[in-house]
Amino acid sequence: MIDGRDDSDLVRRCVDGDTEAFAPLVERYQRVLFTMALRMVGNPEDARDITQSALVKAYEKLSTFDPDYRFFSWIYRIAVNECLNFLSRRKPHQPLDEDLPAGESPEGHAEARELSLGIDEALVKLPTEYREVVVLRYFMDLSYGEMSEVLLIPEKTVKSRLYTARQLLAAHLGPWSER
Repeated sequence: MIDGRDDSDLVRRCVDGDTEAFAPLVERYQRVLFTMALRMVGNPEDARDITQSALVKAYEKLSTFDPDYRFFSWIYRIAVNECLNFLSRRKPHQPLDEDLPAGESPEGHAEARELSLGIDEALVKLPTEYREVVVLRYFMDLSYGEMSEVLLIPEKTVKSRLYTARQLLAAHLGPWSER
């Protein structure tokens, strides 16, 4: 695992004029930012655009980064904000990515695909603040503390939103949530 001191050193070098020092940060975080954006907006092209925009904004604002905090949380928050800005400008009901593992039998495959579509539809129906916590927890595997850092809200609020999001998802999923 890469520690924050390495990130902070790269940021400091970049701010001091070594523009090449930003490349390792891009390599380190581009994939995770793209994955989060894809789960938030559901379209690979839009997710790529959002990721690129977040990386450009981070580069432009590197001088505002506080090395007392984790760089990952800072850049992740920029990407989340880019997603939220994108979502506020578009129609709210676009399906998310359908690629979840399928069962081995044709019936299992069909059922898994149906469940995947149901989850995507339910997820996209959630209010943004609830979708955010679900994506961060279950698709990005962040801890409550990391989610709190990224979202700039207390950990207690993260847990509360996640609880509500689970309830809303269960209500949207209906018969699948009882299996």
